[in-house]
Amino acid sequence: MLTDAELTVLGLVVERPRHGYELDEVVSERGMREWTALGFSSIYYVLGKLRDRGLVTEVAEERAHAKAKKTYAATDAGRRACAAAAEAAIAELRPVHPPLLAGLANSPAIPPERLAAALARRAEAVAERLVEVRRAAQADAPPFVRAIFDYSVKQLEAEAAWLEGLA
Repeated sequence: MLTDAELTVLGLVVERPRHGYELDEVVSERGMREWTALGFSSIYYVLGKLRDRGLVTEVAEERAHAKAKKTYAATDAGRRACAAAAEAAIAELRPVHPPLLAGLANSPAIPPERLAAALARRAEAVAERLVEVRRAAQADAPPFVRAIFDYSVKQLEAEAAWLEGLA
């Protein structure tokens, strides 16, 4: 079983051999930090775990970045593990536990005017995030990258409509 961070890093290395700095750039460009806990410092930690499990290996490559020391490529086992984990992540419906639900479950404890203000702040944040995601979506990106942004846009649009229905 791969964590979301492991699957994300492994998938990027399956695309092509990469070093940690390039992985960080791609994670930022594709907005992946919005849905996976993958900071710059954790990329090397994840690469080490994947290497220890035989899913990636260090390869000799020209240094595309001055600070890059190691480039990693996926092994055959890594490609198989990536495909299996990606398929499972797409096919299986897993519970999500957003803090919003805990807040709603306890909303009777909030004075009505403060609850209304909190929901208004959330609606504003959702609207701002929707603008950001739409701006970040790249029309020339590969279809699987566009699908990620489309999914995020649809989720944000659904939440905005839900919040509007509460008002």
